[in-house]
Order: sequence, then structure tokens, then C-alpha cells
Amino acid sequence: MDKIVDWNELKERVDEAHRKGKRVAFTNGCFDILHVGHVQYLREARRTGDLLILGLNSDASVRAIKGERRPLVPQGERAEVVASLESVDYVTIFNDQTPLSLIEYLRPDVLVKGGDWQEETVVGSDAVRSWGGRVAIIPLTAGASTTNIVEKVLRVYGTK
Repeated sequence: MDKIVDWNELKERVDEAHRKGKRVAFTNGCFDILHVGHVQYLREARRTGDLLILGLNSDASVRAIKGERRPLVPQGERAEVVASLESVDYVTIFNDQTPLSLIEYLRPDVLVKGGDWQEETVVGSDAVRSWGGRVAIIPLTAGASTTNIVEKVLRVYGTK
């Protein structure tokens, strides 16, 4: 899928977008089980820029953040699922626990995070503001989370 690109190819596309005067938005996350909260969030994130880049946590990164039992879905499949969304222009995978290196490399104009973050605690917010960008916080969809889905599945099907 041509929307899933490595960092170097993505940098070329971002630089080209900037040369054309386009505003580049960036967000990141695990997106382990895609749900309505993700879809609504990404649709709103896309509205903050002319194109939306999604930095996807690698499997190793997800394990480091969420524990050995995650991710439930491998990174290649997660990348393909989020890349299929109309709101997402490009997907790239990063291995660190935070996307700071990727943000500094790409230099997006808008850094987007969900409403469970405060602007001052968003990783990369200082960097983005230093080159004239901004941080956008998108409200969460109440009750929509991978954790809630997993807990519901366990209640229905047990822990076999």
C-alpha cells in the first residue's frame, strides 16, 4: 500500500507538501484494535491540516508501553488498517517509546493528540512550537477504547 512509507520517503513527501504551502498534521499511537473512537479522532485530526501523517508504534514499542500481552494485532496489519482510512494520508512505523525523533525529523506544522493529554505534556510539543507549529487536542469519544473492548470480550467469552 503506497500510504505506508518509511521515514525517508515520508520526509520527501512532507518537504514537498511544505514547498507547496500545505499544512502537515501528525499524530501517533498504537491503534491496536481500531474502534469508533479512533475513526472519529483521526477524522478530526485530518481537519487540522492539509494532510495527516500517522506514526504507528511498532510491536516492540507497544510491548514496552502496554506490556508483553500487547499488541493484539501485529504492526503490519495495524498499519494496513489505519492506512485504509480516508482521513489518513501516510503511515510510518517507529520503534521508540515516543515519537519525538520522528516528529523532529518530519517537522509537522500541527501535532495532534487525544483529549486524554494536556498540551504541555504532549511529546514533541516544544519542538513543534519552536518552528512555528501548534498542538491540537481532539476530544475523546466517551467509552471508546481498546481496553474497554478487550474487557467486554473477556466478560462475554471468559479468559480461555
